This record gives sequence, structure tokens and C-alpha cells, in this order.
Amino acid sequence: MNVSRPAVHPVDTIPVSPPANDRPPARMKDVQGMPGTTGGLILRLSQFVPALISFSVMITTSDYRSATAFCCLVLAVSLQSLWSLSLFIIDAYALLVRRSLRNHLIVQCFTVGDGVTSTLTFAAASASAGITVLINDLDKCNVNHCARFETAVAMAFISWFAVSPSFILNFWSLASF
Repeated sequence: MNVSRPAVHPVDTIPVSPPANDRPPARMKDVQGMPGTTGGLILRLSQFVPALISFSVMITTSDYRSATAFCCLVLAVSLQSLWSLSLFIIDAYALLVRRSLRNHLIVQCFTVGDGVTSTLTFAAASASAGITVLINDLDKCNVNHCARFETAVAMAFISWFAVSPSFILNFWSLASF
């Protein structure tokens, strides 16, 4: 009996030439202001100092507890101070050991933290500014510390202005991964 059997014939593979562009994808340059750069360190310091001043001025007034907005401002700027100080220390360490902070998880954490703290600081500063204007319009500055309240609110807004570029740069860096 003549039964046909399947035959396996080897197929020659066509050699694949390496692509002309076989280098790894280029990483984005570190833009000043991103985590782990000198600009980022300066931004963190410019967030921390006004928030600390706002906290100190508000906590030294005796009647900041008279309005809920002022209590929220104290909480928001204390959180902003702690967040900015901790990221200042991380940025300083990264610069000292020449370490890049371009890890996706780290940048995501920085972005979310900056977004939350900037939103809280802006909301508390806006509410406190409204109360301060109300106290000023009612001519109650002689019994309240209007100048201190205005200073604390102004410092909170300055801190928020410094957090905003940091948040935008971190968000941009997060989108580039």
C-alpha cells in the first residue's frame, strides 16, 4: 500500500533587517520646575514660605476661630506647608544624589498631591478673603485683626500661585509618559 505521509519542508526565513531607528524612545528633557530639578526646588520653597507665613500670622491672632473660613485657611495652609516641605526635602535629596524623579508613580503622586493641596488652598483663601472683605465693609476692623487676616489671605494666594505651575508641570510630565 502506498499511503502518502505528510512531509514537513523547512521554510527559509527571510532575514529581517534591523529598523533604521532602533534606538530607544527618547525621554523628554527635564524642564525646570519639574520634580528633581533646581527649578522644582525653588518652586517648592516658594510654596512653603508663604504658606508658613500665612499659617503663622493666622494662628497668632486670637479670634481666627470666629469664622469657619479662617479655620479652613489654617488647615489648608498647614497641609500646604507640610506637603511643600516634604517635596522640598525629596527634591533636595534627588539633586544631591543626582537621581531622576521621572518615575510614573512618583510623578502621579506629586500631581495628585499638588492638585489637592492647591484646590484646598485656593478654596480656603477665597472664602477667607470674602470674610475679610465682609468684616472690612461692616467697619468691624477695630474689634478684629483685619490687617493680619489680609496678610494671611494674601500669603495663601501667593502660595497657591506658586503651586499652580508646579501642578501644571507635573501634569504635563505625567501625560508625556
